[in-house]
Amino acid sequence: MTGHYTGLINRYRARLPVSEATPVITLNEGDTPLVEFFNLPKLLRKKVRILGKFEGLNPTGSFKDRGMTMAVSKAVESGSQAIICASTGNTSASAAAYAARAGIRCFVLIPEGKIALGKLSQAMMHGSVVIQIRGNFDDGMRLVQELAETMPLDIVNSINPFRLQGQKTIAFEVLQALGDAPDYHALPVGNAGNISAHWIGYSEAVGKRCGSCNQCENDCPHLRDKLATRRPIMIGYQASGAAPFMRGHMVDEPETVATAIRIGHPVSWDMAWAAKNESGGWFDERTDEEILHAQKLLAESEGIFCEPASAASIAGVCKDLERGLIGDGSTIVCTLTGHGLKDPDTAIEQSTKPVVVDAKRGAIESVIAQHLPQ
Repeated sequence: MTGHYTGLINRYRARLPVSEATPVITLNEGDTPLVEFFNLPKLLRKKVRILGKFEGLNPTGSFKDRGMTMAVSKAVESGSQAIICASTGNTSASAAAYAARAGIRCFVLIPEGKIALGKLSQAMMHGSVVIQIRGNFDDGMRLVQELAETMPLDIVNSINPFRLQGQKTIAFEVLQALGDAPDYHALPVGNAGNISAHWIGYSEAVGKRCGSCNQCENDCPHLRDKLATRRPIMIGYQASGAAPFMRGHMVDEPETVATAIRIGHPVSWDMAWAAKNESGGWFDERTDEEILHAQKLLAESEGIFCEPASAASIAGVCKDLERGLIGDGSTIVCTLTGHGLKDPDTAIEQSTKPVVVDAKRGAIESVIAQHLPQ
């Protein structure tokens, strides 16, 4: 009998910048399911394969755990006793959990009144020091960087290169599940670290120069064993109210119901553009209405409950299939970045309200009869 799964660092050690001296701080993140959607293509009347990489099944409910296991492990290796991050929610939840696991302090800066309660509750329960600022995520990101210059704090936002190293493992898992790269890989874009990390992973998997070292291609240990013969076309979708990549410049006051991508000054700006250009892909935007519709559609047709930001990838792919930008016969992977329980209030607001009846069989039978197939 083989040993149980112990997290992505142990699984991909040869492909990550770790050594025997690196303490592995893990919650057994990664190894998330790649779920094929059978009903969605039928509803869209398209002959394509659509699969969702459901990152909402990570320990704290989002893809952030992949990067956080690396960032916190390396912070502890360096002797750090405290980490800090700015967050729209998921990063704070993940940082708090991994700091608790490591036995170090965690400080999170979040925009006051601009964070889903599911995420806020996680950061609080894990014992982090939660500081609400009268400003947005971009203000928080600026302050975190200023604080780290003069205080003994390790930043664990995606400007930390170890974050992207952990997140690149999504690409490895997709390749191992499919046998090669999909034709397209779609994902929501906020701070843009995730699309950048995906591209690092896919590039290393085909033996292209990696983003984790300065060695030449022939001597880079991360390039020795190829996992794929090609790389996918990368598509990044933003919310219309927070779409700096579509505007061609930073957005000072981003606004969207998809709080996880409510970011106007993405720190991985250059790397994300490189992923888009090198892959032959594109950026696009979807309205809040389209995003929420896609979230509901996925939940009702496939049984997958993702948070609104995740649904941006579904909304994007649906529309691009309708427009013919993605052709028949394509295989498309959508990264679903977080679980829908992260933001229950938004889900409840757009759902049919419960039916209230007397506790009598006849009353219940009447409701059931109205909803049974005719």
